Amino acid sequence: MTFNLTRRAALTGAAALPLATAATPSLAAGHGGHAPASNARTFKLGGMSVTTLLDGNFPRDGVREIFGGGASEEEFAQVSAENFIPADVTQFYFTPTLIDSGSELVLFDTGLGKGGIQAALAEAGVTPEAIDVVVLTHMHPDHIGGMMTDGSPSFPNARYVTASTEYDFWAAMDAGNRVGDLVAKNVTPLAEKMSFIKDGGEVAPGITAMAAFGHTPGHMTYMVESDGQQLVLTADLANHYVWSFARPDWEVKFDMDKVAATASRRKVLGMLAADKVPMIGYHMPFPAAGFVEPRGDGFRFVPVSYQMMG
Repeated sequence: MTFNLTRRAALTGAAALPLATAATPSLAAGHGGHAPASNARTFKLGGMSVTTLLDGNFPRDGVREIFGGGASEEEFAQVSAENFIPADVTQFYFTPTLIDSGSELVLFDTGLGKGGIQAALAEAGVTPEAIDVVVLTHMHPDHIGGMMTDGSPSFPNARYVTASTEYDFWAAMDAGNRVGDLVAKNVTPLAEKMSFIKDGGEVAPGITAMAAFGHTPGHMTYMVESDGQQLVLTADLANHYVWSFARPDWEVKFDMDKVAATASRRKVLGMLAADKVPMIGYHMPFPAAGFVEPRGDGFRFVPVSYQMMG
């Protein structure tokens, strides 16, 4: 897949990102016989433990302009009504994922940088110092905002993994670009501890990168496998659990190469639906896990209930 992106498009895409300053942590219900967990939820995948970490959430209006590129007002309203959600507002969720592979603690993305991920890790009984690997699925601010705390690495003992295409693109940005400046502040200081991964590369045993370019130049999803069970971390492949599934061809404002993003969305969601593989999506409603089923020319996100509970 060829990624074509002008610097003007990059600047426009960066400006469209949700504002991290508006985010505050929120509560989510517990499960089973465990005490309620507001910010952390653990699932089992074979011999691995997978914990989603609610870093924060906030409401946002103007959603047709964000998620309904190419849709008429009537069509957008119809799809919303069919799924029992308003057509004028949504709730943004920000959910990094922690995987205990048995030998390493691997954290995917670091959140907004407002302290939510530290609170969620504390609920999960994990200190920042215990993290062995930090994987950056891509470098939008809501994924790299928590890399640093007061000028020091938030996860001081970790090694770091990301796509070289992603790092090279943002690192080459001129000063004054919002994302490029944050990469220079939060990511570049850790470059000596960073390794770069390509499609099919292995982060750790059982965790493999799958290219899903379009949202950003080097946006990656990840296949997680343990004891014959599979799970895909879809990152920002689909940014809303209704609109981006029901109408995967609708353009999303945050997708920098919209044609490539649509192709990636259809390819990965199609695979998840066909193979009945569960997923965790960074912006899905917490706890961010679920399944995908085909519906008409699109898909439906089916939130996890008691499957895979730890």
